[in-house]
Amino acid sequence: MGFLTGKTVIITGAGRAVLSDGRCGSIGYGIATAYAKEGANIVITGRNVKKLEAAKEELEAKYGVKVLTVQADIAAGHDNEAIAANVVKQAVDTFGGIQVLINNAQASASGVTLADHTTEQFDLAIYSGLYAAFYYMKAAYPYLAESKGSVVNFASGAGLFGNYGQCAYAAAKEGIRGLTRVAATEWGKDGINVNIVCPLAWTAQLENFQKAYPEAFKANVKMPPMGHYGDAELEIGRVCVQLAMPDFKYMSGETLTLEGGMGQRP
Repeated sequence: MGFLTGKTVIITGAGRAVLSDGRCGSIGYGIATAYAKEGANIVITGRNVKKLEAAKEELEAKYGVKVLTVQADIAAGHDNEAIAANVVKQAVDTFGGIQVLINNAQASASGVTLADHTTEQFDLAIYSGLYAAFYYMKAAYPYLAESKGSVVNFASGAGLFGNYGQCAYAAAKEGIRGLTRVAATEWGKDGINVNIVCPLAWTAQLENFQKAYPEAFKANVKMPPMGHYGDAELEIGRVCVQLAMPDFKYMSGETLTLEGGMGQRP
């Protein structure tokens, strides 16, 4: 039994994705796998039902945990507050409470310059990332206060360093960083630990990008100083597990930058 047995985590954007070598191929799925290994009850959301069901089947079969899948898409024109509230309600109805909320989901139109960005492309990033984190945090707050739980949000080096062609993505991620710091300030009195992670992980999307456009990959994706990209499960996922440990004393509201396995406090 893992130390999170009986605890419940909600992870947004956690459909199954794998690399060509069989390792976890997305940050969300890597986090779900790390939590499954510690025995947690897992609630995963996403737009793609097939990927969610594939994740549920594999996690339950391999690790003997219970996985609840909920299709959810925070987007312009949707009743987004109700969508997030429904996910939280299903989690509480199924497992009795929530100890951890991980806001990982994010869509964007990367590679489009600011001058060429459309309103629809900007909305895609802001709604799927910033608004999603906002609505899920609001919906989960009473249950996290009850459990003295944890929130882990995801930002990016795109916002920290101003990556070319990622204006909407960077704006969403910097908004999430600000939201996280405010929540850490306001929710500290409730015993809720709130942190932000800025990862650079090797994912199936990056792998496919490298294969399809090797020259563009070399020009735009920089190797971290550690000499390797982060592993979605073993490095990113395990950090998220550590942040949920009851006795973990990392200061709430800090930014964790994970590049190739190196954790830094900017």
